[in-house]
Amino acid sequence: MQKMFSAGLNGCTRSAGFLMLAFFSTGLIAQEPFERTEQREPCDEYHVNKRPMFGDLHVHTSYSFDSYVSSQRNDPDAAYRYARGEPITLPDADANQTVIAQIQRPLDFTAITDHAEFLGPINLCTQDASTLSYWFPACIATRNEFFLVQLLAANYWVSLGVTDTSKDKKQSLVCSIGDCDKAHKETWKKIQDAAEKHYDRSSDCSFTTFNAYEYTDAPNFSNLHRNVIFRNDNVTATAISTYDTGSLNYPELWKRLRQECIDGDVGCDVMSIPHNSNLSRGLMFPDPNSEQEAQDRLFFEPLVELVQHKAASECRFDRLLGRGVATEDELCDFEQVQSDNLSMLGSVFGELRTDEADPVAIDEFGRRNMVRNVLKDGLALEQTTGTNPFKMGFIGSTDTHSATPGGAEEDNYVGHLGRRDAGYRNVQDHFFDNPGGLAVVWAEENSRDSIFEGMRQREAYATSGTRPIVRFFAGEEYAAELCSDPQMIEKAYAGGVPMGSELEAFAASPTFLVSAAKDAGSRGHPGLDLQRIQVIKGWLDDAGQTHEQVFDVAGNADNGAGVDPNSCRPTGSGHKNLCVVWQDPHYDDSEAAFYYVRVLENPSCRWSTLHCQAAGVNPFAPNCAEQAATKTERMKDNGAIGDVYGKCCLDPSQQPFYSPTLQERAWTSPIWINPRKT
Repeated sequence: MQKMFSAGLNGCTRSAGFLMLAFFSTGLIAQEPFERTEQREPCDEYHVNKRPMFGDLHVHTSYSFDSYVSSQRNDPDAAYRYARGEPITLPDADANQTVIAQIQRPLDFTAITDHAEFLGPINLCTQDASTLSYWFPACIATRNEFFLVQLLAANYWVSLGVTDTSKDKKQSLVCSIGDCDKAHKETWKKIQDAAEKHYDRSSDCSFTTFNAYEYTDAPNFSNLHRNVIFRNDNVTATAISTYDTGSLNYPELWKRLRQECIDGDVGCDVMSIPHNSNLSRGLMFPDPNSEQEAQDRLFFEPLVELVQHKAASECRFDRLLGRGVATEDELCDFEQVQSDNLSMLGSVFGELRTDEADPVAIDEFGRRNMVRNVLKDGLALEQTTGTNPFKMGFIGSTDTHSATPGGAEEDNYVGHLGRRDAGYRNVQDHFFDNPGGLAVVWAEENSRDSIFEGMRQREAYATSGTRPIVRFFAGEEYAAELCSDPQMIEKAYAGGVPMGSELEAFAASPTFLVSAAKDAGSRGHPGLDLQRIQVIKGWLDDAGQTHEQVFDVAGNADNGAGVDPNSCRPTGSGHKNLCVVWQDPHYDDSEAAFYYVRVLENPSCRWSTLHCQAAGVNPFAPNCAEQAATKTERMKDNGAIGDVYGKCCLDPSQQPFYSPTLQERAWTSPIWINPRKT
């Protein structure tokens, strides 16, 4: 029989104040748990048991080619202001700077991750009209406001330095006219200056920035991108790019980061975070070619971006087929796109313009496009090679190209691709995209050292954009009544390990403490109740085969909650807090395993449903198609081209993944159980 202790909290709520007291407490300790590598004032607010820091580690500004060519003119300074709660102005669908964007709640931390590959050329193309390079034809096209010319300019840059597969990539001819190396360093310095300007080094510790960039390799549109995040202001002289490593050679990125940062610059620390493995055609996580490569992956990639605006990468389940990619988990239909590569962005005027973006069948979809499968395969690799190279914690982010870090709110979503998905274009051309997610890191204080150490230790979790507070611990024998103990977190740390950690197997199942508090929301935007908590287990049997199982451990999937089809107002109720002490009923101490937590909120309306309804097209209405046709004709009278609102009326029963409603969620980093040696 499954052993579960809930202390009266599984299926009921308790005082939010009590739970917040248990979640984190303030105090001082004799020896700090992280190394301080920078000069700054001590933070007034310091939590021994840590608190959740909400942030975004994947943000593009006008320094990125694909942001600038979409009429997006906000630079890193503006992006940081947005993250801190200030309004910025974005382009509308006609490239006019008219859209006022403002996040509902400020973030705690942000990294600007502009594409390293074209920091120099975009600088030459956009900054100084007195230079000859500014008037290079591709630069003129990059600055052009005519939509089709912008698409041609984007294709020029993408074909030149992103999707090319060569070892020695060709520079743009603009680099023969101007000095791209000098311009690259100038832009890299501007990125650092903006990070320093907005990093709060005072004792208030109100906001943290990280020096960062994106390494952008996508051979034949297979996404192998990584975000490179530095711990402090000790950084490499340049932003290392695929022009330095060649394509299909991200191990060279790790090698150079080790040479130029870890071993080459005192006080320099860095990590790279892969994202969108769902669009990698199975190439993101191959078996390592050597033990050194395996160790480099473990060191440089402690985290993976599990969700962002180009879909989620946890797992994949096709509702129409009733099966998934090595999974039977029906909740793996969440925010999936039908293609397996970056061509999925190639929709113009309501139609995909490339066969590369065609749907990929479940049986042809790369197994390791999905992170859960990667984690399972890591267990098998460790059995055969002695090393598991795939021990990654989870974060989410947005991948915004509109300089809007943390802009992941379904009811406040203005798009992430400048004018390309502004206004009606969002529904027309980017219907299957989403607002993205957030990175949440447990840290003692809001400083670079504390947050970076939390990321390095994988004490982090991903959310689909909301802000529930989630704890996950494993120990040998947590008390059954721990959920009701005012010292719950102190005892959890003292008696076990948090998310992201490893444990040697005990003779009996570890006890897992799982606790979640609903997103508190903000003024005028209340958070949704929690529906349930699940524990996802992956393991390796004695025959070398991997398996997975999903356990519902708290809450109720059939709580009757839903949405009003006319207003999208939530109906029904769920839980403000859930907490459980749980043991695995099928535990085997001889099997390597991992466990992570998935927290599900009550149903709510997807961003696309809100946009459609705001336009007078209701996806729930019997006459939706008629509404869409009428509205589209009106848009055409105002200059729109193609079917604008037809996708609003897609029948979810005929779609493998899409639904007009969704369940926002959080995913904790796993805890790995290493088998007992016999």
